[in-house]
Amino acid sequence: MRHLLAFLLLAVVKTGSAVFFRCTYRWLTDRPANPWTANVRLIVFLNHTSLYEPIFLQILPYRYLWHLSAHANVPAADVTLNRPMVGRFWKLLIPNIVGVSRKNDGSWETYLSSIKSEAVVLMAPEGRMKRVNGLDKQGRPMTVRGGVADIIQRIDSGAMVICLSGGLHHVQAPGQHFPKLFRGISAHLQYLDLPTYRAGLAGDFREQKLAIVQDLQRRLEKDCPQKV
Repeated sequence: MRHLLAFLLLAVVKTGSAVFFRCTYRWLTDRPANPWTANVRLIVFLNHTSLYEPIFLQILPYRYLWHLSAHANVPAADVTLNRPMVGRFWKLLIPNIVGVSRKNDGSWETYLSSIKSEAVVLMAPEGRMKRVNGLDKQGRPMTVRGGVADIIQRIDSGAMVICLSGGLHHVQAPGQHFPKLFRGISAHLQYLDLPTYRAGLAGDFREQKLAIVQDLQRRLEKDCPQKV
């Protein structure tokens, strides 16, 4: 029943997004004829600017939403999940969403242990949202954090899709409660085979982790579409 409820909510978000927002997207890498299969094990959202980023679900076919509704796995800030309305929505939308704190309390290791062999991990590697001034809530530059590298090194097969957002401040900026409808949104997509990606990394575990972070940071800075 929860699987069906999650699918219906995902389908409503996808359909509503297509009605109210015009999404322009293109692939920057080669991809299979049908990229959206169970082979996609990790979906990474770069340029995290808004809690309304689920409107990018309009890119996905309904058959893949059915797969996500059963297998999606998301690390989320515990402060977000503790918000009454927003937290409840995310818990209904994602069958396995795990709260992670920014403290050194073991919550990240608990999350990593929750990733099963069939899971599809969705995450925003920056770990916080970009404000209108281009910085995070604390006034720091937006950078990719190392958690995504832990996941890439943990998932042994399949592919990663990177969704580089053109930004959603024109739809809903942090602190605003309601979105502005009928706006254009944009994204660039990249499809990467995870074993091949890891095979291109040199060095020990720490060096590989740093290389992953630096690579995704470069993609964040260079490959996002221009603002709509």
